Amino acid sequence: MKNLIAEIKKAGIVGRGGAEFPTAMKWEMVKKAKGKPKVVVCNASEGELGIFKDFHILDKFPEKVFEGMRLAMDYLGTKEAYFNLNANYYKKLKRKLDALILKWKKKGYRFHIYQEHPSYIGGEETALLEGIEGHRVQPRLKPPYPGEKGLFGQPTLINNVETFYDVADVADGTFEKKRFFSFSGHVKHAGVFHLPIGISLFQAMQQTDNIPDFDYFVQVGGSASGVVLNKGQLKTNKMTGAGSIEVYPVTLKPRDLLLKWFKFYRDESCGKCTPCREGTFHLYELVKKHDRIPWGEILAIVETMEKTSFCGLGKSIGLPVKSYMQNILNLKTK
Repeated sequence: MKNLIAEIKKAGIVGRGGAEFPTAMKWEMVKKAKGKPKVVVCNASEGELGIFKDFHILDKFPEKVFEGMRLAMDYLGTKEAYFNLNANYYKKLKRKLDALILKWKKKGYRFHIYQEHPSYIGGEETALLEGIEGHRVQPRLKPPYPGEKGLFGQPTLINNVETFYDVADVADGTFEKKRFFSFSGHVKHAGVFHLPIGISLFQAMQQTDNIPDFDYFVQVGGSASGVVLNKGQLKTNKMTGAGSIEVYPVTLKPRDLLLKWFKFYRDESCGKCTPCREGTFHLYELVKKHDRIPWGEILAIVETMEKTSFCGLGKSIGLPVKSYMQNILNLKTK
């Protein structure tokens, strides 16, 4: 397709890993960057709780993902591409992916798979580059950005599985303004659904027959870093982040939810920076040791992490905590 970039812009394609950066703009930036050969990377890490849409896409539509990557490779004038792939996914998808890699190899395209131990930080763009290069999986200092100096020092385009899927749809004229939603938690129909972009969260739950018959609240965008909303907010809010909705009963004990979040953050911290390494550890220990939740101490640690953490893992912990306090528990955060 001669006008692929124009069509991507027209379709409004954005990154689906959570940041929602305009896809065409990212491709153009890498195209203009100095240095060759350029590299394409598909981010299939998917290490956050509640998110499993990328596995669904790779399982059901792997050809589409490879085609989207091939289009990116042709646009950038390269034959080299990598998957930063959740190792658990590769065990289940190996036969399909290896067959496609062989198919494209015969056409001169080289697809490599790096099996990443499932982790939250492994989905961060620069951390995944470190992993593919054989280093410790932790974020790099920016700038330079991956589009300027990425994998092995070359300009690198990194997009999510769903983004490449969308690009392939644009190229063959089948694109619909939809995105993939992961539903989990206390729902009738857990799984992945392809739903219209822009619908409200309530409409998404309604269309999938996932509105509970009990009092509930939801976490949206990721079941660790996502915003927490009460059911009265669902008609005025749309999907954000990486496309997940987890449903909880309002009877869930706050201590249980906090322990789930803080254990995840503690285990997933790469340890590179002190605020995140120490903050996540102390948050978990605070809740574990106290029957009565010390909200003031929790907020103090969370706000320090938001301001001083090196990367998005430490900075993101404030959103679920504060939104849960405000929207579900009616507690002040200031």
